[in-house]
Amino acid sequence: MTDTQPALHWQAVPAPARETLSGRYLDLEPLDAARHGGDLWEALQGPESDPVLWDYLPYGPFPERAAFDAWIAGNAASADPQFYAVRERNSGRVTGLLSFLRITPKDGVIEIGHIAFGRVMQRSPASTEAVYLLARRAFELGYRRLEWKCNALNARSMRAAERLGFTYEGTFRQHMVIKDRNRDSAWFSILDSEWPVRQAAFEAWLDAANFDAQGRQKRGLESLRQG
Repeated sequence: MTDTQPALHWQAVPAPARETLSGRYLDLEPLDAARHGGDLWEALQGPESDPVLWDYLPYGPFPERAAFDAWIAGNAASADPQFYAVRERNSGRVTGLLSFLRITPKDGVIEIGHIAFGRVMQRSPASTEAVYLLARRAFELGYRRLEWKCNALNARSMRAAERLGFTYEGTFRQHMVIKDRNRDSAWFSILDSEWPVRQAAFEAWLDAANFDAQGRQKRGLESLRQG
């Protein structure tokens, strides 16, 4: 079979720097165990944490603070995944974390994952903006493909990927064994050619004018992508 694909004249892109990314509702700060560990313990393990948060993650929950602190310290020292703490601007509290991972500058491919948001963040503008800030940075750096992967049984993550504008590409059956259980992995992506429409929808959705006095959205993110 003859390869008819045109040459890309592709050049590798830089890896993301460890830097703070600022938005309307939050700042993403490079994860630091000393600065962020206490708030994250409360958000992810405290009385108001999400009881199903750890169900599909390959680690946790952490019934003891020492084990949690060791996990945070390991994440903070990692270059790939590269972790960020979510600091909400209105409260000043750190309420979650997420990361870039599988960072492949030579191919222009990068993933967002290891998402652990406290219950206060879920279904909020902050949770959407956290993902938006990482996506925007990836495409600013010149990445061609942004990925999202999750357990195919994780209905919340599957729905979130679709709402955020990722395209479902298929399921890798028997992809992993996590916590002594099979994991079929669902794969999603956004391409650089698709990003301008998605970016415009994100920015319109996050705008204060899109929310009423009770904080309810006027238009959904999916609706805004449709024009």
